[in-house]
Amino acid sequence: MAEFLLTNQNQKLAYHRLNGEGVGVVYLGGFMSDMEGTKALYLESLCKKLNRPFIRFDYFGHGQSSGEFTEGTIGQWLNDTLTVLEQLTEGPQILIGSSMGGWLMCLAALQLSRIKGLIGIAAAPDFVEDFMRLSPDQHEALERDGICYLPCDYGDKPYAISKKLVEEAREHLLLKEPIAINCPVRLLQGLEDKDVDWEKAIQISKLLQTQDVTISFVKDGDHRLATDANLALLSNTLQLLLASIEVG
Repeated sequence: MAEFLLTNQNQKLAYHRLNGEGVGVVYLGGFMSDMEGTKALYLESLCKKLNRPFIRFDYFGHGQSSGEFTEGTIGQWLNDTLTVLEQLTEGPQILIGSSMGGWLMCLAALQLSRIKGLIGIAAAPDFVEDFMRLSPDQHEALERDGICYLPCDYGDKPYAISKKLVEEAREHLLLKEPIAINCPVRLLQGLEDKDVDWEKAIQISKLLQTQDVTISFVKDGDHRLATDANLALLSNTLQLLLASIEVG
């Protein structure tokens, strides 16, 4: 059963936490996803075996957390991430961000020096700017109604895109200049990803200040990277990163 954390905005964030030893791991999910997804549960099981602290949680308006999804913004979800890190974790942490979570992990690492490693799974910094290419009808709906809908390949519900989300996201863009992150970064990217082009991983790697960046391309990998083989790659990546951080 989920536990709940009260934010400074009087919202309730649902989370699951494992106790353990050493460097902790926090999973940051994607846009319109929740903490019950395949990768979140896989990582929880892995960290339990490794006796590592681990947290998965739902952002504002996602899953079991309070709030309306269409009222959410990148800034709101970043605040949720920082609240979880500040109130539920201690010491060095590795953040694992899937899609939008890859944007949030970078934003969080820029603010907290105890983030010692990042793993991006189809990381999508600036996706609101880059990938929300709206049709004239969708632009009209956004201006008229403050919201429009995009088809989603991963469930029955379309993506709900609010004007508030699009405009506020521009305050958090990362890919216009060098990114002052100095911890190790591992990027996992599918070459068959229809949502995040594989070149995005190269762009991110070039902008990161750290020299310790590795990209793992998966030839037949899609956006989710949730097959058994993909999860094995994630497991290996995390365990090697944990080992390198603790040796260092």
